[in-house]
Amino acid sequence: MRKSHPVRRAVLAGAATVSGIVLLLSLKPASDPGSAQAAGQAPPAAAGQAPQGGVNGAVTGDAAQTQYGAVQVRLTMANGKITQAEAVQAPKGGRSDQITASSVPRLNQAAVAAQSADIDAVSGATYTSAGYKKSLQSALDKVPAGGGSSQAAGSGGGQAQPQTQTLTGSVAQTQYGPVQVRVTVTGGKITKAEAVQAPKGGRSDQITSASVPRLNQAAVAAGTAQIDSVSGATYTSAGYKQSLQSALDQAGG
Repeated sequence: MRKSHPVRRAVLAGAATVSGIVLLLSLKPASDPGSAQAAGQAPPAAAGQAPQGGVNGAVTGDAAQTQYGAVQVRLTMANGKITQAEAVQAPKGGRSDQITASSVPRLNQAAVAAQSADIDAVSGATYTSAGYKKSLQSALDKVPAGGGSSQAAGSGGGQAQPQTQTLTGSVAQTQYGPVQVRVTVTGGKITKAEAVQAPKGGRSDQITSASVPRLNQAAVAAGTAQIDSVSGATYTSAGYKQSLQSALDQAGG
């Protein structure tokens, strides 16, 4: 019988060893617990973590007329949440002073707590509560849907877009009725002006329809409340300019 050569045995043993190593490597899992992060995939966000950003600044609701006077609410927003609520107008005079003093602070607190206009009326202040909720809802309606900061990055190189605000002035009482102005300010300039309240009834309808469009145009052109009165509409013009100035004051002049 022929003897096996020592060199041949060594070659066969080495081949068997290599085959065994290859077999073991083929049985290793394709991935491991750290493979996702090793491949550059970020871990999931913590459960319940709220996204940052949101609406910031002040927004004023429309004045709501009640049986005892106007109610108007202004909100301060931070990151899309109501941080402060205040009534810039409320019924006054006689017993209304007492009712306003006791109910408005409670309504303010309720608005911040609820973060909506779905709040309970204050007992003994039914009309004030109803007007408050109506003006509060109109303020919330002016908040841009979906939040987002007031200055968003543009698509062209990350440049900030001009800030746009809608500001409603206080109601100016005139001999023939209230006047209230709302303006849209973009990049510090008035881009739109409108009278949300103006004298009406009888001859006032004709005066309002003739004068208010001219006053709106003048406000946009001037960019301030320093505009000329419209001939034949002295009281309406004066009230318009007063309300316009109060709206601009909300934007820091």
